Amino acid sequence: MLDVSDLSVRFGGLTAVSGLSFSVRAGEVFTMMGPNGAGKTTAFNAIGGFVRATAGRVRFDGRDLIGLPPEKIASLGIRRTFQNNGILREMTVLENVLTGLELDTPSTFWGSALGLPASGRAEREAVAKARRMLAEMEIADLEDRSAGDLSFGQQRLVEIARALVAGARLIMLDEPAVGLSPSERAHLATTLRELARTGIAILLVEHVQDLVMAVSDQVLVLNYGKRIAQCVPAELKNNAEVLEAYLGHA
Repeated sequence: MLDVSDLSVRFGGLTAVSGLSFSVRAGEVFTMMGPNGAGKTTAFNAIGGFVRATAGRVRFDGRDLIGLPPEKIASLGIRRTFQNNGILREMTVLENVLTGLELDTPSTFWGSALGLPASGRAEREAVAKARRMLAEMEIADLEDRSAGDLSFGQQRLVEIARALVAGARLIMLDEPAVGLSPSERAHLATTLRELARTGIAILLVEHVQDLVMAVSDQVLVLNYGKRIAQCVPAELKNNAEVLEAYLGHA
């Protein structure tokens, strides 16, 4: 589904990502991990169109993504969350999820203001779709809550619901376990595995190892912008380069 080939990103004289290649299949949870500054988020941003790649190719279902703006990439079926939590705190949970349909709902401010029938229908369909997604994520009871009042774990689920509601086939999650309690991480792990079973591809940047071990089909480890390992989670503890990167010794 997603094919990254020889991806490089440079900022002036700094090479943040160098010659990175990997593929993510439908129904797979693929995790990128590595020490701070390893290039994980930069690679994520290049795939999503938030940073321009210096070299290489990123293809989604055979279509080249390099040079496309983020909103165009999103419209192709790739949605993402952000490390610093992209929840709109003053909005309700339902309103947050509805923003995920902005690219797909042919409703405008003027259509709403003038009460045009097409606009009204589009909005009703969007609300129904958002409510179905909240039910699927088992957070329908939070619909009218202010997003800023939720726990970190609940906010992460709202972010994922927003990413999925427009029919995303690949979701990119940037450190979703940050700030979560052990029970919230366990619930997140269950949610991600259930999503993968429906055929959705998940590209994850994460350093919380219990989540990585619980959900990942493949793990790619970066250090100084380069891939140093790619394996199933159980093999990580026996990889000398990974131990060196994280612990300073094998």
